[in-house]
Amino acid sequence: MWRVADAHCDTISKRLMGQRQSTLDLKEWFDGGVVLQVFACFIEPQFKPELSLKRCLQQIDAFERLVVGAGATPVLGREDVLRILRGEERRLGALLAVEGGEAISGDLAVLRALYRLGVRLITLTWNQRNDIAEGVGDDRAGGGLSSFGAEVVHEMNRLGMAIDVSHLSEAGFWDVLEISKAPIIASHSSCRALRDHKRNLDDDQLKALGKAGGYVGINFYPAFLSKEEEEVGVRAVVDHLEHAAEVAGFAAVGLGSDFDGIERTPIGLEAPSRMQCIGEELARRGWSEENIRMVMGENLLAYLSRVLN
Repeated sequence: MWRVADAHCDTISKRLMGQRQSTLDLKEWFDGGVVLQVFACFIEPQFKPELSLKRCLQQIDAFERLVVGAGATPVLGREDVLRILRGEERRLGALLAVEGGEAISGDLAVLRALYRLGVRLITLTWNQRNDIAEGVGDDRAGGGLSSFGAEVVHEMNRLGMAIDVSHLSEAGFWDVLEISKAPIIASHSSCRALRDHKRNLDDDQLKALGKAGGYVGINFYPAFLSKEEEEVGVRAVVDHLEHAAEVAGFAAVGLGSDFDGIERTPIGLEAPSRMQCIGEELARRGWSEENIRMVMGENLLAYLSRVLN
């Protein structure tokens, strides 16, 4: 069984919205070989902007109760990641993330407080514009990072937090890449060359991300993978993995499922327990065992070991 590390799921917010999903059963992850899962605190649009921080704190509480309380191990720093890489951690590693910089509330003190609460990755925007940058769904002005956004990037670098550019406008992507002193991550994005969707990264972005030592986690949402959404299966995910690996390099690519954040999944990838299907398809295509191990989990673990303190 290949060890899997997944850069994004929305299970916490889904459960808090009253939509029970099987993915909160840790056995689902164990059955799929998942050793590390990034759990996002997604700030839903109806809570923005005034209630963003309150909603974030509710989800952090849920992470502690429902994920750590169920037996997962919080991933807080480089040593935690290295234990997983070495195979010394026997429980699911759970890294806490925030999806939507509105939770920072325009205050670096809040960012530092979120760090003290265990947050180690922040997706700077969702699709809308906020005080950090323009989101990919609200980028008519063509803007990138604000002055405050640049301060956020610098402070996240200092703290040792992963800066996530998924959902960020294209101008914002390039701003973050230029300003950040640490490698960045697109936790749940796919390839625009295969599916022309604004949420996907183009080849220039993939190439630059790989050159800078960053990471892209391929999103499983059928609408991001193919125009033929109803026919999408495991092969479409692997098509995007192969393209991203060819452009960005094998060391920069992995999984960013977006489980519980997407309306439907590819056929055959309905839950984390099905993750091994990806490795099996890669093997059928002639990938080496080393490269399969890298994209299934080792690349994300290696990236986090470079970024976290």
